[in-house]
Order: sequence, then structure tokens, then C-alpha cells
Amino acid sequence: MSKIRISVLDDLREVAESLMEIFNEEEDMECRKVYFNAEDAMNFLPACPVDILIVDIGLPRASGIDAIRFLRVKCPAMQYCMFTVYEDDDKIFNSLQAGAKGYILKGSSPDKILEAVRELAQGGSPMSPSIARRVLDEFQKLQVNQSIVPLPLTPREQEVLKYLAQGMLYKEIGDIMGITHGTVKQHIHKIYEKLHVSNKTEAIKRMNEGQ
Repeated sequence: MSKIRISVLDDLREVAESLMEIFNEEEDMECRKVYFNAEDAMNFLPACPVDILIVDIGLPRASGIDAIRFLRVKCPAMQYCMFTVYEDDDKIFNSLQAGAKGYILKGSSPDKILEAVRELAQGGSPMSPSIARRVLDEFQKLQVNQSIVPLPLTPREQEVLKYLAQGMLYKEIGDIMGITHGTVKQHIHKIYEKLHVSNKTEAIKRMNEGQ
């Protein structure tokens, strides 16, 4: 059975060596090298890439995120898992944008760390629960913001469309708005034109998407 090859990038020697020991106790993993700064990792890993690099964000000079951006080009097959104390949104999303596929908080149990490595090796994206929740919240906000498209209609046209959606006839719309049957037809023609639709059903669908 081929082993998952792992390296660690962390400026705290005791953390890096503890992770190395945890990985080497497993039959399906091996960790032969740890790096204590981003510069060493960027210099040496391209010549001897591993399957997974465990990365701390806060390093003395270049950050863990800088290292990922550089190594992602040099070692495209290598995968990256953040292992950090940082929980703020900027660092989470900067890490993911740089190319990290996992984000585990320091303080996680050895079992959780080993589980994350195996999940990453199998094509998953392991994240501590609080990090996964933040990512999901941001994704849902993004989806909501993208789905709301303001309708390019005047207030009068929006009113006509609202009554149309309620199933009112042209005459009924005219009576309630105090306009003629012909004016209602003109408004509806303009609505179809602006929304690039050809019938009432499509117009109402566009209205619902914009709410």
C-alpha cells in the first residue's frame, strides 16, 4: 500500500515535530520533512514534492498563504491543508483562494488531524466545523446577492405587473389604477420588451426572480 507523503510548514518547532510524529505512527502515512519558514518550503519542495503539505498561516516573513500561491504553480499535484489558530474570514477565504483544500484549527485532536489528511488524500475538503459554517454562510450570502436582479421597470410598470401576477384582467387593472384598457396594454407591451419575454408567464417568472 502506498503511503500518503506529508510535509509540515510551521514556525513552531514543537508543533511541527509533534505533527511529524503523529503522521509517522500511522501505517498509511509518512512525514520525512518539516519546514519552519515559507522560504525553505518554497526553495526545497519543488525538487521533492509530497502529496500533502500542512501549512500554518502566520510565519516569520512570507506567510503560509504566500507559500501556497508559489508552490501551487511549481507543484500542481500537491494538496494543501491549513493548520492554524486563525478563524477570521479574510484569512480563511484568502487561503482557499490561494489553493488550500482544507482548513483545520490548531487544537484539533490528533484523530481529527489524521482524519483530515485521509479525507484530503481521497479528494475531500476537510474543515473544522466552525470554519465550514463560515464558508457556508458566505456562500449562501453570495448566492442570495447574485439571485436578486432589480427589474428594469418603472414603478408604474411594476404595479401593472404585480396586478397581472394576481390574475387580474386588463380591464380590472385599468379600473384599479384609473387608466384605460389601451394604456394597460401599452404598459404590458413595454414590460415584455424590457424583460425580454413574450408572455405573461415569463414576465411573472422574471418578477419573482427579482424579489
